Amino acid sequence: MSSFSRRNFALGALALTGLGACANGIGSNGASMIDARVSETLRYMYANYPQTQGLSQQAAGMLVMPLVTEVGLGIGGSYGRGALQVGGTSVDYYSSSSASAGLQIGGQQYSHVLFFMTQDALLDFRRSPGWALGADVEYAFVDAGETIRAETTTSRAPVIAVVFGQAGFRVGVSLEGTKYTRIIP
Repeated sequence: MSSFSRRNFALGALALTGLGACANGIGSNGASMIDARVSETLRYMYANYPQTQGLSQQAAGMLVMPLVTEVGLGIGGSYGRGALQVGGTSVDYYSSSSASAGLQIGGQQYSHVLFFMTQDALLDFRRSPGWALGADVEYAFVDAGETIRAETTTSRAPVIAVVFGQAGFRVGVSLEGTKYTRIIP
C-alpha cells in the first residue's frame, strides 16, 4: 500500500517535468511540434481576444507559451515550452519554469504571451542567459467572456503579459519568478 505525502507528490511532479524535458533531443521534431502549438495558441487568442491583434502588430516580438502546467501542494512549480516570434516567424525556443513554496494546493494549465513592446526589451530578453519577469511587466489576465482592458492596449510598458485559457483547480496565476531559458528543441 502506498502512502500519499507532500514529498512523494513533489518528487512525482519533478519527475514529470524531467520527462517532459527529455523530449528535447537533437534531431527530434520538437521545433515543429512547438511551432504547431504556437500557431494554434495565437489563432485561439486572436479569435477570443481580438484586442491582442493590435498588441501583436505594435510589438517588436512575442514569446508564446502555448501550455504551462503548474502544480502545488505546499511546494510547487510550473513548466512550459514555447517560441519567440519576430515578424511572425519563430526565431528561438524557450522553456519557462518556476518554483514556489507556501500555502498552496492544486494544479492548473494556462497559456500566456509576452508582448515585447520595445526593441530594447526584446534585445534584453534575447541577450540574457536566463530572463525572469520583473517589475516592468504589465499583466492582462483574461477569462471567458472578458476583454483586455483599454489601458493595456495603450500601455507604455516595455513588456505586456497576456494570460488566458486557465483550466484546473488552483487559486491565481502568477508569472512573477518565472524564468525563461533558451532551449534547442
